[in-house]
Amino acid sequence: MTTLYVLGSGSRGNCCALEHDGSAVLIDAGFSPKEIERRAETAGLALGSVGAIVLTHEHGDHACGAGRLARRLGVPVLTAPGTWTRLAPRMRDTEHRELGFCAQAEVGPFTVTACPTSHDAAEPLALVVAAVGGVRVGVAYDLGRPTAAVRYLLRNLTAIVLEANHDDVLLRTSGYPPVVQRRIAGSGGHLSNRAAAELLAEVHHPGLGVVVLAHLSRQCNTAEDARATVAPTLRRAGFVGTLHVADQDEPLAPIAVVSQAGVQLRLAL
Repeated sequence: MTTLYVLGSGSRGNCCALEHDGSAVLIDAGFSPKEIERRAETAGLALGSVGAIVLTHEHGDHACGAGRLARRLGVPVLTAPGTWTRLAPRMRDTEHRELGFCAQAEVGPFTVTACPTSHDAAEPLALVVAAVGGVRVGVAYDLGRPTAAVRYLLRNLTAIVLEANHDDVLLRTSGYPPVVQRRIAGSGGHLSNRAAAELLAEVHHPGLGVVVLAHLSRQCNTAEDARATVAPTLRRAGFVGTLHVADQDEPLAPIAVVSQAGVQLRLAL
């Protein structure tokens, strides 16, 4: 059985995990180790089962707890070379495994594949983690825009954690200065609800059973707005799986992820 844990997602921290038959991989560690431990316990994830921490990029809301947690768990950190260079001063005595663009890395029963994104970081990545049994889970946030490489990577997934950062109108009418608004909406920033919906419609296929909207802006989005924008587009594309919206402050309930070959899930939008 494969289970997706979303321990929290937003501008103040991001962390999720995939677990399969007693082995797990942690994706991003944007909270303190103590907070990740609290959230993992709440969600029922045994951190002792984690075999590696995979980082999408070096920004604090994705990586601030990675070094200390990796040392505490005795596991390696998988990152792009540029990300590691930025993080290295804080990663003493931490094993690094390079995660190359469009290359694969084996972590226990998982295979991790990555591709670059356009976010304004050193070498940011979108990820797909494949587990035994055909389950493929994508994690793609801080995208800026969905490049051809990202769209290619996110094909044929069983589940996807995708950024739906802001509502276009709420961003334009927010108190952010124009330069900040342009950065958020630009190619180095974040994906809007509308852009997330369009990307999901493009990569949808009958085997996609779980969608989690993540990295919502506290100032420029709400769970209701994100769901209201994405759900109708997914429904029109033929999605019959479950749609979740990640919370910044508390983990979601564990999400069972199964290969959808021949399986029809109920509509839960």
